[in-house]
Amino acid sequence: MKVAVLGAGAIGAYVGAALHRAGADVHLVARGPHLAAMRQHGVRVLSPRGDFTARAHATDDPAEIGPVDYVFLGLKANSYAACGPLIEPLLHDTTAVIAAQNGIPWWYFHQHGGPHDGHRVESVDPDGAVSAVLAPERAIGCVVYAATELEGPGVVRHLEGTRFSIGEPDRSLSVRCQAFSEAMQAGGLKCPVEQDLRNDIWLKLLGNISFNPISALARATMRQMCLHGGTRKVIEIMMTETLAVAEALGCKVGVSIERRLAGAERVGDHRTSTLQDLERGKPLELDVLLAAVVELAEITGVPVPTLRTVHAISDLLALRTAA
Repeated sequence: MKVAVLGAGAIGAYVGAALHRAGADVHLVARGPHLAAMRQHGVRVLSPRGDFTARAHATDDPAEIGPVDYVFLGLKANSYAACGPLIEPLLHDTTAVIAAQNGIPWWYFHQHGGPHDGHRVESVDPDGAVSAVLAPERAIGCVVYAATELEGPGVVRHLEGTRFSIGEPDRSLSVRCQAFSEAMQAGGLKCPVEQDLRNDIWLKLLGNISFNPISALARATMRQMCLHGGTRKVIEIMMTETLAVAEALGCKVGVSIERRLAGAERVGDHRTSTLQDLERGKPLELDVLLAAVVELAEITGVPVPTLRTVHAISDLLALRTAA
């Protein structure tokens, strides 16, 4: 199995290292000091499950790699539309693209069935710009439950979790999903093939859509947001509105809001990825979270006043950060 990891950051390098350890032909695409370190020393993974080093091929030029069986996409979703020159050399007719993204994916309504089948979510696929680069039929969805961070160039700190749930947009239990799942499991990761990954997407989104923007607006950790009565109530309302949109689209999350809040509080003083991006002056990945769900609320007729309010405020923050 030949795999290219496009965007070999904390999650991408961790997955690439695990697949390489299992014997896959892995190629990591990165840049800067992180790339230089991986070229010289490999990927060093520091984990409660045991440290290891994977000396996979690393490059900043996908043309060196050529066509692969799978592209594991570790890029931020807001960069998908511009990744054409990077991903094109990696594709052949049957290459699958596994997109490890938060929020609503560009392929969400591809082979969805029902009245919204084929609908394009404009906030995540404006004018079809993402679909033009990443054809939905190539997509395998991926919901990441693992927590990792780059401790330094070439060094990935694995904090917790090893689950990467995957699934086809058409809900089939495909051969290509099963093969990738087996390779991930051989590398020590959990990779269940879900018949309807959309349920997992909404389960994770329940936290991302609320904690991520509020953390950036309040400059607060998970614990701080949960212990403050005001932000906890806002987050609870945002989750309630999000569940209503999910249910209108036929999805079942299967966890109570109180249980979700309790779990977040146990995480402690963790900073969300959005807060970390804000602190580093990076673009904020909010369209696939807030804007997309507000758009889905419009097409399903679900009222989401609190989501709209938080979206308006956080959108201005994102624009000011980008400037």
